[in-house]
Amino acid sequence: MIKKIQLLCLLVLGVSQLLSAQRYYLFIGSYNRDKNKAGIYIYRFNPGDGGLQPVSTVSNVLNPAYLVPSADGHYLYACTEAQTPGAGSVSSYAFNPETGEATWLSSQPAGGENPVYITEHDSRRWLAVAHYTSGSAAVFPVKDGHIGKAVQVVAFKDSSLTDRQRSAHVHSAVLAPAHRFLFLPDLGADKIRCFAFDGDAAQPLQPATPPFTATVPGSGPRHFTFHPTRPFAYCIEELSGMVSVYRYANGRLDSLQRITAHHTRKKEVDYSGADIHVSPDGRFLYASVRAKENIITIYAIHQDKGLLTRIGYQSTGGDHPRNFVIDPAGKYLLVANQISNNVVVFERNQQTGLLKTTGTTLTMPAPSCLQIKAY
Repeated sequence: MIKKIQLLCLLVLGVSQLLSAQRYYLFIGSYNRDKNKAGIYIYRFNPGDGGLQPVSTVSNVLNPAYLVPSADGHYLYACTEAQTPGAGSVSSYAFNPETGEATWLSSQPAGGENPVYITEHDSRRWLAVAHYTSGSAAVFPVKDGHIGKAVQVVAFKDSSLTDRQRSAHVHSAVLAPAHRFLFLPDLGADKIRCFAFDGDAAQPLQPATPPFTATVPGSGPRHFTFHPTRPFAYCIEELSGMVSVYRYANGRLDSLQRITAHHTRKKEVDYSGADIHVSPDGRFLYASVRAKENIITIYAIHQDKGLLTRIGYQSTGGDHPRNFVIDPAGKYLLVANQISNNVVVFERNQQTGLLKTTGTTLTMPAPSCLQIKAY
């Protein structure tokens, strides 16, 4: 028994030393409305206690709506000039983990108005971007962090039931786990569009069968995520405030379940569902709801069936939780409350999935996106 306890202590010490040896950075985009003001904030994140230490900021960038660090951590890619009429760009930055500073490398026109989501293909040669206002998606070549001109722009003309759905509004661009398919939830058309992604082709987006999955009319699909190990996918619907569950295989989505994320029973025109993520261990799913509720809804995931059981709600400690992130170890969940101008850190109970406040809150203008990367 003593030897087992000693072995356990050594294991805990080893994990602790490994965590302390790594640097964790939190990248925050903000709707700064003025490129002379900071638009990207960079913090050191402490995976032991959830603490945050300011390191650097990036100015000369307007309204970075969404960020993604490259897989190798050397670069940071951003949707820029979002919510700027007639504009829209994508930008790249070199990131130095020793100093925590990001330096501008390149920018290109986004290929559509109001870019709101950017993702990197695992070949590290392509970026895919979703444009909300123009209802389109674009693919850009990238080399050594430098973004080239868009090689492909695909625009959509569909519409659906509500006033907010008079035209297509692509709200995210999410690659399936093997990166062979790209999914584009279209809030305006009530469709989750799908393209095959061929990283060796001059124009990577290729027709897929089926080309889209229809969602419930008036639902407004927004953000989309996959289970880390099981063949399931989850979509938060902005207008309905619902989460839809799908079985995924080879570019195809088959509906399994639809469950509320909002707390109230009163029928709303727009529940303002926002973001959705699965915990790293695949046991729990989290979804944010804005408007009158400002909550994170927590679900347990049935590992064999993918179905959700709602187990709790957590106030986000602010107004308009546009985006949130779970740290790589799954111990903390951080929420960007856009309207109340704060980022709140919660601790995750990794056994129950429930959240509790840590007391750590950052104040900054209109946080739009959070990403954590270990170095």
